[in-house]
Amino acid sequence: MQLDLTYRNIWRISAPIMLGSAAQNVIALSDAVLLYHKGEVEFAAMGFAGVFYITVAAIGFSFSRGGQIMIARRMGEVQQGAVGHIFHTMLLFELALATLMWAFMRYGTAWFFQFFLEHSPQIYEKSLEYIHYRSFGVFFSYAGVALISLYTGIARPGIILATTLLLAIVNLVLNYGLIFGHFGLPAMGIGGSGLASSIAEGIAFVFFGIFMLFDKNTKPMNIFTLPSFDLTLMIKQLRISLPVVAQAAAGQGSWVFFFGMVENLGERALAVSNLARTVYLLLSIPLWGFSTGVNTLVSNLIGQNKLDMVLTAAWKTGKLCWAVTMMVAVPVLLFPEKLLYPLLGKEDMSLIGEAQPVFYFLLGLLSFSTFGAVLMNALSGTGATWFGLKLQALCVAAYLGYVFVITHFTSLGLIWVWSAEVVYWALMIGIGLVYLRSEKWHGMRF
Repeated sequence: MQLDLTYRNIWRISAPIMLGSAAQNVIALSDAVLLYHKGEVEFAAMGFAGVFYITVAAIGFSFSRGGQIMIARRMGEVQQGAVGHIFHTMLLFELALATLMWAFMRYGTAWFFQFFLEHSPQIYEKSLEYIHYRSFGVFFSYAGVALISLYTGIARPGIILATTLLLAIVNLVLNYGLIFGHFGLPAMGIGGSGLASSIAEGIAFVFFGIFMLFDKNTKPMNIFTLPSFDLTLMIKQLRISLPVVAQAAAGQGSWVFFFGMVENLGERALAVSNLARTVYLLLSIPLWGFSTGVNTLVSNLIGQNKLDMVLTAAWKTGKLCWAVTMMVAVPVLLFPEKLLYPLLGKEDMSLIGEAQPVFYFLLGLLSFSTFGAVLMNALSGTGATWFGLKLQALCVAAYLGYVFVITHFTSLGLIWVWSAEVVYWALMIGIGLVYLRSEKWHGMRF
C-alpha cells in the first residue's frame, strides 16, 4: 500500500499508534499513580525501577524498528509477499533476545542497582522487589513489539489501539488488587504492581495473536507460512536496528543516570522528579505515536521514490504532534493541583506544589521534544540510523555532562537539573535538520 502525504494520513497512521506504542508508558503511569497512594518510598522506587524496565522494553522495541522500516519500504514498493519473511525473522530474534533480558533482570539487577541507589537502601530493596515480578513480562513485551511493528509497517495500526486499551484496563484492575489486596488477591505492595503488569502484557499479547489469526488482510503477506530464520535477512535488519537500539538504550539509560544523580539531592527531590517524569510520560504519548508514524511514512515515501517529500513529512508531522500535545499539556501543567488530583488524590498536595516549577518548565520542554523526536524518527525512516546513533551519542554526552556538573559542583535547584533536557533536544533538532537537508541519505538501500 502506497501512502500520500496529507494531514489526514498522518493522523490516521499516528493516532492509533499514539496510544498503542505507549504501552509501557501506560503501565508505568498506572503503576506510579497507585504506588503514590501506597507510600513515598514505593513511589520513589517505582521512579527508578520503572525507568529501568522501560529501558529494557525500549531495547526490544528498537530492535523491531529495522523490521518495521523494511516492511514499510516493501509496502511502498508494492512487494507484499516479502512482508511475512521479514516478520518471522524479526519475531524469532525478539524471543531469543527476551530470554537474555529475563536472565539479566533476574540475576543481574541486584548488582546493577547498587551503583545508583547506594544511599537509599529502602528504595534499592523495593526496586528489586518490583523487577523480580516484572521480569516475566519481557517475553510478552518483546513478542508484542514484533506484532506492533508488523501492523505499523503496513499502516494498519487500529488493532494496536484496541490492544493497548485492554492492556491498560487489565493492568489497572490487577494493580489495584495486588498492591492493596482487593478482589480476594494478596496485598503484595510494589511486587504486586510488577506481577500485575506482567500478567496484563500476557493477556494483551494473546488478544493480539487471536486478532491476527482472523485478519484476512494479512494473507497476501505470507504471515502464516512456516516460520524460518534467515540469517542474511536478520543481519540486514540489525544493520538498521542496532543504531536505533543504542539510541534507545542511551536515551532511556540517561533517565536512569538522571534519577541516580537526583538521588544525591535527597529522597524528596527524587519523589518530586518521579512525579514530574510521570506527568512528562503522560504528555509524551502523542510524541511516541507521531514519531513512530513518521517512521513508517518516510520509509513508504522512499519506497515510492518520493525522496523530496521526506523533510515535508517531518515538518507536517511535527506541527501536528505539537498541536495535539499542547491541547493536553497546557491545562495539565498550568493547573496540576486541579487536574492531577483525580489521579493522585492525597490530602497532602505538597508534592505537587514542590513540582510546580518543574511543571512550568515542562511546557517549554515539550515544544523541543515533539519536534526533536519526530525529526529523529524521520531520519531513522530514511535508513540513516548510524548517523542517528552518532547524533544521539553527542546529545547524551552533553546531557550527562550537564546533569553531573549541576548536581555535583553547584547548589542550583532541581529545575536546573531538568534543564538538561533542553540541551539534549536543541542539539538533536539543529544537527538533525542540517543532515536531512544535506541529502546524504539519498543512497540508502536495503
